[in-house]
Amino acid sequence: MDDQCPAEFSPKEDTGPLKKIVSLPTELRELVRILRERDRDPPEDHIKWVAAQDFTVEVGTEQIAEYIRTWGLKPPWIYSLDCLCSTDDVHRTYYHYRARFSSPSSQRPIQGTASVYFAVQVSKSGEPTDPVKVHFVVESHRLIHTPGRTRFTDKWLVDIIEKKTVLREAIQF
Repeated sequence: MDDQCPAEFSPKEDTGPLKKIVSLPTELRELVRILRERDRDPPEDHIKWVAAQDFTVEVGTEQIAEYIRTWGLKPPWIYSLDCLCSTDDVHRTYYHYRARFSSPSSQRPIQGTASVYFAVQVSKSGEPTDPVKVHFVVESHRLIHTPGRTRFTDKWLVDIIEKKTVLREAIQF
């Protein structure tokens, strides 16, 4: 019996991985199918990240901007991208960036902002020709995303700005 699945999802007999997938509820089988397709077909937002030996703050800024362009954000979305700092540990250096998004309009030129934070990991102990690793997190979210594995949606930005607006209106100064 599979210790990682609840009893009702585990097969009665161990007949291999196919049986285990077939015994899962329909929703989970569909999720497995989608994940397998995603692994087979890399998303169109895949960027060839620079080698660790060639990384600079400026190159990181250019590549993150290139990656953001793959999101296909429609006007009026605009953003600014800044390198915030770098942090070191024994085996790698992390470069931290913030992309701050806004969607101004003629009726509401200042609506608020939503940020996406990027961390570029440059290995000190790996091969110098290995590409840097990039991860990002959307403001007020906990999930860490990896380019090429996540399809960005501007709904995340809209939700953040709307929540900030509700909070701002609820607070009496």
